[in-house]
Formats: sequence, C-alpha cells, structure tokens
Amino acid sequence: MKNIVSVIFVKKNSGELVPFEFHKLRKALKRAGATQNDLLRVENEVFEQLYDGISTKRIYQIAYNILRTHSKNAAGRYRLKKAIFDLGPSGYPFEKLMGRLFLNDGYKVEVGKIVQGQCITHEVDVVAENDTEIIMVECKFHHQQGRKSDVKVALYIKSRFDDIKAQIKKEGLYPNKKFRGFIATNTRFTDDARAYATCSNISLISWDYPVDKNLQTWLEGTSYHLITALSTATKRDKQLLLENDIVLCRDVIEKKKEILDLGIQEIKLNKMVKEAKIIIN
Repeated sequence: MKNIVSVIFVKKNSGELVPFEFHKLRKALKRAGATQNDLLRVENEVFEQLYDGISTKRIYQIAYNILRTHSKNAAGRYRLKKAIFDLGPSGYPFEKLMGRLFLNDGYKVEVGKIVQGQCITHEVDVVAENDTEIIMVECKFHHQQGRKSDVKVALYIKSRFDDIKAQIKKEGLYPNKKFRGFIATNTRFTDDARAYATCSNISLISWDYPVDKNLQTWLEGTSYHLITALSTATKRDKQLLLENDIVLCRDVIEKKKEILDLGIQEIKLNKMVKEAKIIIN
C-alpha cells in the first residue's frame, strides 16, 4: 500500500473537492457486511489508484468490483445508494418503496391517492395511516447524485399540505389522529429547506437525514433490498420488473410465476433468485 504523505482531494458528485478520508469508505464497507480481508483488498486497490481529483464514483466502483468478486452479499448491500438512483427514470418505484417502508412499520398505506383539499384536489404520493396519526408523503426523486431539494420544494409542498389539512378540519375527519406532512427524497435537502421544514413542522427524510432514522438506516433496518442491486439482472430486466411493481429482492423470490409470465427466462430468474437470497440473508 502506498505511503500517502500529503492530503489527496476527491471530487464529489456535486463537483466539490474534499479531502479523502478512508475511514468513511471503511465505515460504508463495514455497514455492508464486508469482511476484514475485503476491507484490506479495497484499501490496497484504492490507494494504488488514488490521485488528486479522483471521483468518489470511481472509488465506489473499485470497492464494488472487489466486493462483487469476493462477497455478493456485501456487494448488494454496498450498492444500496446507487440502487435507489437506478429506480428511475420515473419516480413511481421510489414512491412504492416509501410505501413499503411505512407498511413495514405497521401503517395502512395507499400510493398515488387523490385527496380533496379545501381549494383543489391533490394527488398524494403516499398516504400512511395508523391508530394515532395520518401521514401524507410527497416524494422527490432525483436521477443524479449531488442534486438537492431546495426550500422552494418545501414551500410548495407545505402549501399543498395546508390545503388538505384545512379540508380535513372542515369535514371533521380523523378527529383523534395527528396529521403530519412528510417530504422524502433520495438525495439531500438544502440547509434552507431543512430550516424551513423544522420551523413549519414538516418531517423530512433523505439519504442521511435525520441522523436517527434516515433513508439509509431505515432500509438497512429491513430486509428491503432493491432489485436494482442485482448484478444477475440486466438494465432491461430491472426496468421490466419495476414497471410491474416488482421493486424488492424479496419480490423476486416470492413472485417467480409472475416474473416468468413477463417473459424472463427461468434460467436467468433462478440466478436472480439465488443472488436475491444471498443479499437478503
């Protein structure tokens, strides 16, 4: 391994240059379940290729290639963030994912529900309800890392929530339940968006916000691993599955007949099922 004596700067997806900190990569690898041998392999390979201006995307690819060779389980988990971006091009699979997360937490869930406001009707991405609260979720899906949801997004969505809340109050609906507006994104929020949401009592969730329960920790706390993490499925296969509401690895295992009916060959499907089981377990 090289003896790095000077600070190396890496380029983030936003274009920002920041000092390289291997402990962050190591932390991500450990969270994915990488073994000590895998950590050493990645460390040596990254340092061999490290130079000023190397992209975080390239570092990620080095690590992923090593994990894919030595540990498909860790590779699938390590690929989680990119797997979320691969849910595109439409934001609908991301909405389905958010619905499944609330469902897993014990809520009754509806995706793409039309809700009457005091002034107009609104299509709400996810409506989650339990015995004590009703949550209305607006999902903001971005195709590129580095893009953030800004305060204009929070302002616009807050106005929609206020219109719905006014109608709920007018009709006397859900008298014993707390109403909560919720914005979810697969990237990040700007500082102004977070400040406004806190002030206006809107819940936010992004890849790493809030610290205690963000999108990353929420997903890692379930067995909800995305089909876009499967290396045995082509991009075309994944798009076909997503278009038919097959979003999770567990769906591949549980819906074999439906997937075969979509035209995916049994030999390929068996490989996908095998990999899905490895990632989940």
